Amino acid sequence: MTELFLIRHAINDWVKTGRLAGWTPGVHLNPDGQAQARALGERLATVPLAAIYSSPLERTIETAQAIAAHHPTLTVQPLDDIGEVRYGQWQGAKLSALRRQKLWHTVQMYPSRAHFPSGEAIRQAQARAVNALENLVTRHPGQRVAIVSHSDVIKLIVAHYLGAHIDLFQRIEISPASISIVRLGSDRPYITCLNDTSFLPVRRAEPPPSGLWHRARRTVLDRLTR
Repeated sequence: MTELFLIRHAINDWVKTGRLAGWTPGVHLNPDGQAQARALGERLATVPLAAIYSSPLERTIETAQAIAAHHPTLTVQPLDDIGEVRYGQWQGAKLSALRRQKLWHTVQMYPSRAHFPSGEAIRQAQARAVNALENLVTRHPGQRVAIVSHSDVIKLIVAHYLGAHIDLFQRIEISPASISIVRLGSDRPYITCLNDTSFLPVRRAEPPPSGLWHRARRTVLDRLTR
C-alpha cells in the first residue's frame, strides 16, 4: 500500500490581518511557524520518504523544505492540484465582510453547493485534490510520500477517503503543521492517523482558525501510527 502523509503548512501571521489569504503571494511562516516546521522535519526525519510534494504557495513550500532538510536525496516538488481552494473574489477580503454574504451561510451549511465567485466550487477543489493523490499513488506504489497542503484541502481529502459526504467535511479538524496519514492500496482506504500535533512545541496562545470557517480551539492530539 502507498502511505500518504498529509501535512498542513505551519502557522503564519496572515490570520492576524482578518483577511482570507487563499493564493495571495508572499505569505510566509512566522517565527512560531518556523519552529513548528523544524519540529515537523525532526518528526519525519527517520521516515523513509520516497518523495515530497507541496502546494506551490510560500507557506507550504517553506514547511516542505523543513522536511526535505532531513532527506538530502529529495527535493520539494510543487504541485498545483494540492494547492489552496481558489476563493476567487473572496481572496484577500475581510472575513468580517464575507460573513455578511449569503454564500457564507452556504459554505457553512451546504458546502457541496458553494461556488466562490470567479473561483472554484468546493466540490471541484475536492475532486482535483483527490485526483492528484490517486496519480501519486500510481507514481509511487508501495512507498511513503509527504504531501504539504492546506487545511480545507486536507479536510476534503480526508472526507473523501472516509466516505463522508462533502457537506460534513467541516467536522474534521486539521491543525497547523499536523500530520494525517492515508494508506491506499487495492482494497479499502485506511486512515491510520488524523491531525497529529503531539510533536510540536507548546505555544502560549490558541492555534489560529483551521480553514475558512473554523473557530480557534485546542485540538485533541491523536496517536501517530505507521
